[in-house]
Amino acid sequence: MRMMSKLALGGALASLALAQASGQSIQGSSGSFTPVTDTEVQNPDPADWLSWRRTLDSWGYSPLDQITRENVADLRMVWVRPLPPGHQEGTPLVHDGVMYFPGPADVIEAIDAKSGQLIWQYRRQLPEDIGDYLPVYDTNRNIAIYGNLIIAASADDYIYALDARTGEVAWETKILDYRHGAKQSSGPIIAEGLAITGRSCEPEGGPEACVITAHNALTGEEVWRTPTIAQGSDPNDATWGDVPLEDRQQVGAWMIASYDPELRLVYMGTSVTAPAPKIALAGPEHTYLYHNSTLALDVETGAIRWHYQHMVDNWDIDHPFPRMLVDTAQAPDPAEVSWINPDIEPGRTYKVLTGVPGKTGVIYTLDRETGEFLWARPTIEQNLVGDIDGATGRVTLNPETVPTEYGKALYICPSPAGGTNYPAGAFSPLTGIMYLTSTNTCSEVTALDPATNPGVYAMSNRQHIAPGAEDNVGVIHAVSAENGRTAWEWSTRAGMQSLMTTGGGLLFAGDAGGYFRAMDQLSGEILWQVNLGSSVTGYPATFMVDGQQYVAASTGRWLNDTFTPELTHGAQNTLFVFALPQAGIGHAGPYRAPVNPAGRAIAVDPAQNNGQGASFSRKVGDGVYSAAQARAGEALYRQRCAACHGTDFQPAPGSPTLRGGAFLTNWRGRSVGDLFAYTRDNMPVGQGGSLSDAQYLSLVAYMLEINGYPHGEELDPDEAMLAAIGFE
Repeated sequence: MRMMSKLALGGALASLALAQASGQSIQGSSGSFTPVTDTEVQNPDPADWLSWRRTLDSWGYSPLDQITRENVADLRMVWVRPLPPGHQEGTPLVHDGVMYFPGPADVIEAIDAKSGQLIWQYRRQLPEDIGDYLPVYDTNRNIAIYGNLIIAASADDYIYALDARTGEVAWETKILDYRHGAKQSSGPIIAEGLAITGRSCEPEGGPEACVITAHNALTGEEVWRTPTIAQGSDPNDATWGDVPLEDRQQVGAWMIASYDPELRLVYMGTSVTAPAPKIALAGPEHTYLYHNSTLALDVETGAIRWHYQHMVDNWDIDHPFPRMLVDTAQAPDPAEVSWINPDIEPGRTYKVLTGVPGKTGVIYTLDRETGEFLWARPTIEQNLVGDIDGATGRVTLNPETVPTEYGKALYICPSPAGGTNYPAGAFSPLTGIMYLTSTNTCSEVTALDPATNPGVYAMSNRQHIAPGAEDNVGVIHAVSAENGRTAWEWSTRAGMQSLMTTGGGLLFAGDAGGYFRAMDQLSGEILWQVNLGSSVTGYPATFMVDGQQYVAASTGRWLNDTFTPELTHGAQNTLFVFALPQAGIGHAGPYRAPVNPAGRAIAVDPAQNNGQGASFSRKVGDGVYSAAQARAGEALYRQRCAACHGTDFQPAPGSPTLRGGAFLTNWRGRSVGDLFAYTRDNMPVGQGGSLSDAQYLSLVAYMLEINGYPHGEELDPDEAMLAAIGFE
């Protein structure tokens, strides 16, 4: 039995999370594992999906072309797998026929990509008080693969690696203290053997929490740490005016970087300050670097080689979203492109950084070697960017949207929810087009005096659908990366989610209403669609196993459903995989040897258990749990257990009863530790280990109460002490 000391609940082990890996080794089940090199990360096998957007240029493109415009209508579902509960925005990685999926709250699974059968599962034991310090702490958008390791950034501010073959922890390194304001909702990219991550940073963390870090991907050793708030000897320290260092807050890098291996530059975007209205800081005349900027960092040192600020943000209009790296001729069309650098050489091929980096929905195209502004244009309705100087790239805000006093409502488009948000667009080299996902929103925002304790951003926000959107919340813009012209637009009532392009000429797109679609890259025509029942919140991927191409999409809960209350759908976290008919359905997957761990087989015959009671120093009738624990357990039972075991303890068929003679007979002669371990490892069904140890203890306490055992002192979490308490 796994030892769990009092310190695990007391907090001392909050900085040393315990791993739980279960299942079998990949070796011998899905074939031998091939270690992944930098060369493969930078130029992956077409069959694999090795990074967040498959490649480090953030295209979201796969060259696989077995599924085409002509046959995509034949796609059918080949397997489905439930995902752990929580805020689900994961991206599958696929290598050598094995899928690695990051679920909420640091649950990582290795899955046979052909059958959907679980190979191993890792569950990180997170501190029980983490929700007291970090909002929505359980989001886990991506992981990385390097050598024989799966590398992840944890909710409790570690970076750690698992053996890709077994799920066992290889190393872990603390980055920050989760209690001091840093949250990691996105994982690393791998660049030159380094695992590079950013994070959001809560105000209580101050500037120390707002950092981009690089760690040796094989050992976990920290290599560099770069602040996203200018300070000290940084020449941009003065851009914060007279704001003291300790009051410089919230400039995070909470999405995922791009990387150019030729220039050896890492590109990452940043977010807003806190408070957001600059009248609450040193005034709107300052720029507060490096918030709402693109940073180009030297991969070896983390030094900022250049930066470009997209706007001075007064409204929580973050700019941390994907930067697409494209080598293409530049000839922006003045008829559609609002702001153009007059020195662009038309037709010359530039190494550009492009896409929609922020919530405004404005496309920015920069020279990624130098950071020089090339051109920009809006996609959705926006009134925040008033002008951009083509020669310098300097952004001038629309003065009618900039707060100059507290309590005055201002009309802005888009709203602080975006515009563009975490759902990622995609680029296709087949068409030279960027496919960009956006949301049509506007808002009335009001700057609030920080002295009134108005929250992190010191503003109120009343959102609505943008005028002229015809009640359609979601929209896809297809825009040429060369000339900025719109190739086509498509909109829908539901909010749009992430996109993916393929060598078969297809654009895959999910929406918040539950639809997953395949569209023609050239025209936007819908060629195939399926209703998955819940918002398609994850990032799609495609891969090949045994000569067959598969497409994966995942669902969860979208946080902006208030715009479309009539679109009824679920919020289930589920992974779906599709393929053409010739791929077949019902693959058995790798062989799994029978498992019957000690403590899980419970004898019904009391005679088989009687010998165990002699070692018990206490009995459940002695009063071994508190009334408070039982009340917590009762609330949790009704929420998570009653559907199977019954609100009145009359269970559904096939579920064991938890009260009365059958329950007591099953557990007679065994320990409370056995009951705790069984409940923790197996409940809720299919989600064993998904609750905290304290929650499982409360359920044990409630089971003792409903079986007539008296209250007493609090049930102690020490497993040795639990094992010493016996059932009569």
